Amino acid sequence: MEFIKIRFANDFDGVGSKFEKTIAEMFQTMNPMFSFAKNSWKPQLDIYEMSEEILITAEIPGVDKEHLELEINSRAIRIAGIREAAPVTENGRYRLAEIQYGSFERILRLNVPIDTENVTASYKKGMLHIHLKKLSSLETTYRVRITDE
Repeated sequence: MEFIKIRFANDFDGVGSKFEKTIAEMFQTMNPMFSFAKNSWKPQLDIYEMSEEILITAEIPGVDKEHLELEINSRAIRIAGIREAAPVTENGRYRLAEIQYGSFERILRLNVPIDTENVTASYKKGMLHIHLKKLSSLETTYRVRITDE
């Protein structure tokens, strides 16, 4: 079986120099609400492929289901949402701030067509599970009838 190649769109965008990313990470650890980028974090993903389907698991703890967006077309999937920051008390300060808050987005471009009518998704204990059915090669082949003029 030949597996598909999945391209992560955000990896090709040229977000900024390594120096800019280091500065942003430094300020992010001082205050988790600080971010140079609109999309301040990326959830970790597992992608598992079988002959007839693709399973995607996204690790997004602390995100309410109502704050998740899932968009799918026949060649790509977009997972986006917002993780809201915990309230901060006035008489305290951060000693360590590693949890990232704010909006996130992951876009996966698929090299095989997906049956957009046959997608299921569930969210439990901070894990988003997405089942994508592949279209068979017969379903993507179109026959054209040739007529006499």
